[in-house]
Amino acid sequence: MKLITLGYYNLNSDLFNYVLTVILTSTKYFCKLTKPQMFFQNSIYYLFFYLTCITLFSSCNKEFKADNYTAYFGGEVTNANNPYVLFCKDSEVIDTIKIDINNRFFIKFDSLTPGLYTFKNEPEYQYIYFDKNDSIMVHINSKEFDESIVYCGRGDEKNNFLMELYLKNEKDRSTLFDVFDYDFPKFNRNIDSVYATSEKFYATKKEQIKWSDGFDTFAKAALDFHYFSKKEMYPVIHKIRTGVDLYEDLPKNYYAFRKSINFNCNELASFSPYIMYLSHMLNNVGAINYHNHFSNLDLELKTNINKLNIADTLIKNKKVKNTILNNIAFSYLLEDQNMVNNHKFLEIYNKYSTDKSKKNEIQKIGHAIQLLKVGNELPEVMLIDKNRKLVSSNSFLKKKTVIFFWTEKLTSHLIAAQKKIASLKQKYPDYQFIAINLDDNQNNWNTSLSKYNFDSSFELRSNDFEDLKTKWAIIKVHRTIVLNSDTTIKNAFTNIFDVNFENNLK
Repeated sequence: MKLITLGYYNLNSDLFNYVLTVILTSTKYFCKLTKPQMFFQNSIYYLFFYLTCITLFSSCNKEFKADNYTAYFGGEVTNANNPYVLFCKDSEVIDTIKIDINNRFFIKFDSLTPGLYTFKNEPEYQYIYFDKNDSIMVHINSKEFDESIVYCGRGDEKNNFLMELYLKNEKDRSTLFDVFDYDFPKFNRNIDSVYATSEKFYATKKEQIKWSDGFDTFAKAALDFHYFSKKEMYPVIHKIRTGVDLYEDLPKNYYAFRKSINFNCNELASFSPYIMYLSHMLNNVGAINYHNHFSNLDLELKTNINKLNIADTLIKNKKVKNTILNNIAFSYLLEDQNMVNNHKFLEIYNKYSTDKSKKNEIQKIGHAIQLLKVGNELPEVMLIDKNRKLVSSNSFLKKKTVIFFWTEKLTSHLIAAQKKIASLKQKYPDYQFIAINLDDNQNNWNTSLSKYNFDSSFELRSNDFEDLKTKWAIIKVHRTIVLNSDTTIKNAFTNIFDVNFENNLK
């Protein structure tokens, strides 16, 4: 089905009044998400967006029958990161939808099972919930992905609620840096007050929209697990930041909420608030607090094995358990590069995990880490220069070298990294500095090079990120590799922003 051109569609008076209602309602919603001046500058654009949305789905709704599960999904993507929208269920791609020359995409599903899905314009993604026969259109601006999302059509209200609650939680999360420093009474008042406001918002919308029980599973989870995560994180982070151990002083009922949690909820196994909570909870209960006789490396190993053991005991649902085990494994392997400890950790991980695909990926990272130990030669990867020519990593390793990484999606990091490298280049002229961009668009990379005028490093781009991940264990952009003049590894797991980084260059 194609988008219907407004000029050829005759809106009757009832539909026209409905259009105005939707526009006014959505205007109130959208003004909460953006700066007022930004909204008014784009008001005509959004007027046409909603008009197009209503005409499209008023037509599509005629095709719905009570005994089928037909559904529609479409929208507009401005400043798209790539020419496709991926429609996914539990991280598996169901459909790849091409964005046309007018920045639009559209698909009809002959049968779509009600539930939570994700749509991606990589690397960004967001959740979307479909009830039976929903027809949803979404507006996305990839430069401000989450903040720009607005839904309309059949099923829009519940998704706009989920999006608004997500943004409220993100805004609250940005203030937690100071909140975790509070003493317990002040901290408790703060999080209870925020939760009460969000709970009222949830209850009001639930009554107004009258959404399904299936959707309420995710709505309630988005509300509760943000609150529960803060409770789990508080004693851990408070101790790190202030040095004060509150564990013995917390009220006896502080963790009473854990009794209400289903640690085996299959529906939530791919829902970020739930998985994040379980991770924070395991960081809390898996901590070894009295450890004077352990080295830091041994403590990390014992703590993470403890987390694996608790996850195996507590979580019986395979889907949930595997997700949590994978999170623990990725985090541990990229923080601790002790080969003996890694082997011990992976023995326990492999014993508990049944996720063959992720086990293979984690095994590859474990193998890559072993190849990156001090004294080994850096494995060869193929890179690409600004003239689109392939460059072997071996070709530039003729002197002492610092390799760092950046992406245009993290602007503050790339600017800070280049400034730091400029300073290091002055202090250590015997080193060459190689900057590797991790983005997949050559033109955007060339534009960034011109925009930021990098001149302190030799600029290259990853030609095959999977190869880079497999051979150099690159998962995080905040990684730096330091090489000796004979191309052997001096430190493959450091960071230019580490306070002791320069010790690697001496």
